[in-house]
Amino acid sequence: MPKGMLLRSPLAGSQLSDPVRALTLQAYAGTSGNHISYPLPLDRFIDYGRWFRSRAVPNLDSRKVARVEKNGSGLQLRLEDGEIWKARRVIIAAGIVPFAWRPPEFRNLPQVLASHSCEHSDLSQFAGKKMAVIGAGQSALESAVLLNEMGSDVEVLVRGPNVRWLWRQKWFHTFRPIARLLYAPADVGQAGLSHLVARPNVFRRLPRSAQDRWARRAICPAGAAWLKPRCHSVRITTGRVVRSTVVTGEQATLRLGDGTERRVDHVLLATGYRVDISRYPFLSTGLLESIRRVDGYPVLDSGFQSSVPGLHFLGAPAAWSFGPLMRFVAGAEFASNAVTRGIMARMRSNGGA
Repeated sequence: MPKGMLLRSPLAGSQLSDPVRALTLQAYAGTSGNHISYPLPLDRFIDYGRWFRSRAVPNLDSRKVARVEKNGSGLQLRLEDGEIWKARRVIIAAGIVPFAWRPPEFRNLPQVLASHSCEHSDLSQFAGKKMAVIGAGQSALESAVLLNEMGSDVEVLVRGPNVRWLWRQKWFHTFRPIARLLYAPADVGQAGLSHLVARPNVFRRLPRSAQDRWARRAICPAGAAWLKPRCHSVRITTGRVVRSTVVTGEQATLRLGDGTERRVDHVLLATGYRVDISRYPFLSTGLLESIRRVDGYPVLDSGFQSSVPGLHFLGAPAAWSFGPLMRFVAGAEFASNAVTRGIMARMRSNGGA
């Protein structure tokens, strides 16, 4: 996320999970003296994360894992410096950046002309440029706002007929008796659906067709209501599909479905993510072939364990098995408890091994 961004999630959905709730945002604010406000600025959330880590895992090993592979009945990790570890159990929580989706119509454009929004921590390099932003979600809309505010000539191109805004009926979320009935604290998904998403063990027992349909509804592209006033000076064009792109000198020409064209200095692709664990560069080919997958997602048991004994996946890769809450910070509490229960149950059944 570029600097200057704000988190779309409510404060209740931005808490990092710890067993005794001693490391909450409120505890961070009290200890550090840093004020917590909604929406939460990215830099404040990062500082909270570092504060949390310093207390929860003070002796963090920051070396990269170059390879995870099978080793007899267990697993083996090769670190970037060549050191090898053997492990009975490996829990992978490696994020979504490798899953960034670049639609095929943009793949012929070089990096200097088209990049994914996740590749930027600072958009100032595009100040004063003519920009096209592709997408209709928070990342697309807020990136466009930041670009506009730094003097770029920016247009957002949206495939659908309109832009969806969250919290259009604000009192549904702020009037507590109504809010508690309609929305779970994490506020992932529409009214009513939010409570189902917040209960992954219930969600995963639904028929597959219902899971897929409601998961799409819960995470469809949308912008936060607080962002909408800042979008008034941003050109947003809906109902437009980019059919093809060509390099034109030092610019990119976008050919749209209505026959019009746009010539821009750079295309920012806020086009989301498509989970495919084969894109994790550290998973060996042999290990991948042993993992049961559906559309790139690992199929997980109740303890987030894959079909390879001892290999667990957290975060977005767990969304096929447990629903869309796994894509958000708010899903960490359920996931960490489920993994711990599963491991402890196996240790007891194996006599502590």
